[in-house]
Amino acid sequence: MTYFLTGLFVILAIMVVYSLVKGVIAFLKTTKINLENGEGETVTEMQNMQNKAMFARIKYQAAAIAVVVVIGVIAANGNG
Repeated sequence: MTYFLTGLFVILAIMVVYSLVKGVIAFLKTTKINLENGEGETVTEMQNMQNKAMFARIKYQAAAIAVVVVIGVIAANGNG
């Protein structure tokens, strides 16, 4: 069970990093478009993409924390 949860944690950690990178890239694109063109329709679209990526990161982080708590409870009970 602990091996499964550890694997799940690793997958969630990778998803957190992926979402973070995706959000940062969207942020940089938004900043570049904003500096080049000013406010526009593309900026709003990129901001929405950035918000979605960051919200996904928060969800994956919460899931990863929950897995770590479960692993901790299992280890504390000596069932690992």
